[in-house]
Amino acid sequence: MNQAGVSNPANSIFMSGKYCCMVMRINVDCNACCRKLRKIILNLRAIESHLIEKQECRVSVCGTFRPSDVAIKIRKKMNRRVQILEIQEFDATTTEQIDHNPMVPS
Repeated sequence: MNQAGVSNPANSIFMSGKYCCMVMRINVDCNACCRKLRKIILNLRAIESHLIEKQECRVSVCGTFRPSDVAIKIRKKMNRRVQILEIQEFDATTTEQIDHNPMVPS
């Protein structure tokens, strides 16, 4: 809720009830872009863990969110094209068995 007591719909769109791991391709060609992306990801509350692979232009994020919403949010804030490469969704029943580490595609 914000100061006026109204809930913020932007924060509620991330809670989908399913734990997801998503791999995206984002061009982070300089250190400033990498720092900006990291700051954006850390400010998204739904993301529990992340991995930025600068050399491969790949970003892996895990948490309870809707993958399309996270990709759109990052695209708008970074002003860069975001391509979703892979999405893995897990049920609430299997969440306890998840390692909570970002997946690294081979």
